[in-house]
Amino acid sequence: MRFRQPGYTRCTTRLVAFSCKGRGLCRSCSPRRMTATAAHLELKVFPDVAVRQWVLSLPCELRGLLAAKATVLSCVLRLFLRVVTAWYERAAKQAGLAGAKTGAIAFPQRFGGSLNLNVHFHVVFLDGVFAKDNDGKLAFHPLQAPSQTEIATLVADIGRRVKNLLRRRGLLRNKPVDADNQD
Repeated sequence: MRFRQPGYTRCTTRLVAFSCKGRGLCRSCSPRRMTATAAHLELKVFPDVAVRQWVLSLPCELRGLLAAKATVLSCVLRLFLRVVTAWYERAAKQAGLAGAKTGAIAFPQRFGGSLNLNVHFHVVFLDGVFAKDNDGKLAFHPLQAPSQTEIATLVADIGRRVKNLLRRRGLLRNKPVDADNQD
């Protein structure tokens, strides 16, 4: 019987950092990393202001495409961030805050709760904007939560933009026209 040093897997002699000694998904390592990341963000990254989580879930038909093509996944995430950021900036402008900016951090997820393919994004936005006050100092200004109508408008805008992006890249075909319903 061959002697194995602690910290090494059975099939290779490379050191694996996880306590389970595995390379994939682990029931104990994944939640531990998630908790450590959340604590780090709360204590060292985000200012002491309110945050709002936005989640973009994608249709089943697109999940495989986005899982296979990292560049498309990145483009969809950038598009999502751009649309929500623009909403925050418009809301700030309506509140009389010129040149306001918000901040966010995104977490692309590839799996659902039962380890099924479910590509989606969790994005934590500061729930307001930073803008200069009358003294020229940068200050945080909380904003009202989006209404259901605003959320529906954002969802429709994101859906339209994602479809256009995929069509431009040749990854989404136009719907076939019914013979009975030709416009």
